[in-house]
Amino acid sequence: MSSVVIGYLLVYCLLSIIRDCVCFTVRMETAVDVEKGTAAIKQQFLTSKEKFHEFLESGRSGEKGDGPDKDPEEPSEEPEKKRMKLDNDGDRKEKKRMRGQNKCRPHVKPQSYEDKRLCPSIIQERETKCFYGAKCRFIHDVSEYMSTKAEDLGEQCYLYNNFGKCQYGLTCRFAKAHTSPDLKNLVNEDLYKQACDKETVRNNLDKDLQKRLRKKQVPFTGADAYLKTISRGKKPEEKSTDKTDECPAVKEENHNSSGETTADNQQTQDPPVKTIGPITDADIIKLRPCEKKQVDFRDKLYLAPLTTCGNLPFRRICKRFGADITCGEMAMCTNLLQGQASEWALLKRHQSEDLFGVQLEGCFPDTMTRCAELLNQNIDVDFVDINSGCPIDLVYKKGGGCGLMTRTSKFEQIVRGMNSVLDVPLTVKIRTGVHQNSNIAHKLIPELKKWGVSLITLHGRSREQRYTKLADWEYIHTCSNIAAPVPLFGNGDILSYEDAMKARETGVSGLMVARGALFKPWLFTEIKENRHWDISSSERLDILRDFTNYGLEHWGSDTQGVEKTRNFMLEWLSFLCRYIPVGLLEKLPQKINERPPFYMGRDYMETLMASQHVGDWIKISETLLGPVPKNFSFLPKHKANAYK
Repeated sequence: MSSVVIGYLLVYCLLSIIRDCVCFTVRMETAVDVEKGTAAIKQQFLTSKEKFHEFLESGRSGEKGDGPDKDPEEPSEEPEKKRMKLDNDGDRKEKKRMRGQNKCRPHVKPQSYEDKRLCPSIIQERETKCFYGAKCRFIHDVSEYMSTKAEDLGEQCYLYNNFGKCQYGLTCRFAKAHTSPDLKNLVNEDLYKQACDKETVRNNLDKDLQKRLRKKQVPFTGADAYLKTISRGKKPEEKSTDKTDECPAVKEENHNSSGETTADNQQTQDPPVKTIGPITDADIIKLRPCEKKQVDFRDKLYLAPLTTCGNLPFRRICKRFGADITCGEMAMCTNLLQGQASEWALLKRHQSEDLFGVQLEGCFPDTMTRCAELLNQNIDVDFVDINSGCPIDLVYKKGGGCGLMTRTSKFEQIVRGMNSVLDVPLTVKIRTGVHQNSNIAHKLIPELKKWGVSLITLHGRSREQRYTKLADWEYIHTCSNIAAPVPLFGNGDILSYEDAMKARETGVSGLMVARGALFKPWLFTEIKENRHWDISSSERLDILRDFTNYGLEHWGSDTQGVEKTRNFMLEWLSFLCRYIPVGLLEKLPQKINERPPFYMGRDYMETLMASQHVGDWIKISETLLGPVPKNFSFLPKHKANAYK
């Protein structure tokens, strides 16, 4: 009898457990309705797509005007949800076409927003007349220009208030702040003199250097000497043995113990380059690795070199929030050697960037070595980085970026050649490999150590993965052990201080932050203070306002500069909208590969900042930079391809 009772009790308990599980599942599905790969947000903030846009439209309805006419076919909606992989998922070409970038996006040059542009000789108030005279393509009549100029955006000019003079004069979109009644540009002499004494931005392209580069009149003595050694079939190791790493005192002692071989070698060797004039120490004495500039990379937060979004104004924002190391956007070495001003602009360095480097992309030893020598002589940097992790087809198919990881012979020649002409450390950024299930970084890292790199940064994904799936931090841990004593930085999926703490447990020397900084640039503060920052929408808008001011300072306060600033802000907003405020999350922290659902913020601006609609990003930009031009159009460069 007792066994029957026990049996009934067991059945009852099992049924109760099943009932509770079913009820819990149904309750979760109906109350939260969270799909796989979607961030969990508190129930009271969740909403539907229709209600979300209805709320934003209601906020706009009270404003005057509907803004510029939009093309009804303009693709400005939210990105489509990522489809689940199916066996019969259609044509493979269509799937490949949808990945990565909006390659057919409209591109309008900022200078096209003005029908008539004022001649620079009038803007700068030169005493001499325009060199081109009647053939000048700009207008010289000030009254004619003022009649067609767009309305000013504000009463105060950031450049005039901070530097005492606005170099854009009448073309400035804030010209009322510094224009006299007779249309002359005002100058605050005291403030202007103080600003002239300070060099806020370095690494500008000199006009004389640009001319010599275009005419191919710049000598590359160090690079040519190195290239001769590899063209003769000699192995690079012959010039860079273990003895070269020794300090002068040790080297001298070793030479004394081996007799008079040094003197004999100097007599038999021909000078690599014929020289004219007196020979200085710099001509005959080369810096040894121990004499080069040393940089302590360990335990630092490194802002990754981000194409398009990693511009100078954005780096200033990140420096303010605690980034230790900053690096310019990827620059093509061939464009730099040709003197392209747009490429040299990527090398500019602000005075707040105390530890700054530039990243070069190339696939051949001659161009990379010459470019390294060119930069070593003409700009001020703390290190130079080789990009061997870029996954885009344009770079990879030429053998650059990730392609260098499989071309080890060329890679070695590039590293050794650049090291031979640089006075600063040389670093390398790599991925786990080219193909998804075939990691090769652990084989390449010992070679990089031999070749003389000072820092290795490893992104925990392969080229094939791009940004899909999570970064492999276990593999990064393995590689950090192999790299020792050379410092290795880990990179991938860091969006909170918890992610940073877990990453540091792998034994890496430091952390590189990329998309996490685009989502929330205050991430550096969170990591250093070990806390979550529930930042308000007004604080986030202040950050965008600072970016606007930095952009006007960097790109200019005329119409061209304003629209450049707007475009770069919109590119950043395409990432910034993916941030979910801490106070709205059901579970902390937010994961970088979780898609934000539709939710209502705690105020209108917070909701507006959560929109993935291009029109809403433009609306945010208009609060800071005024209305967009009539023919304005925008589509972000990158698509969201990193969600589960």
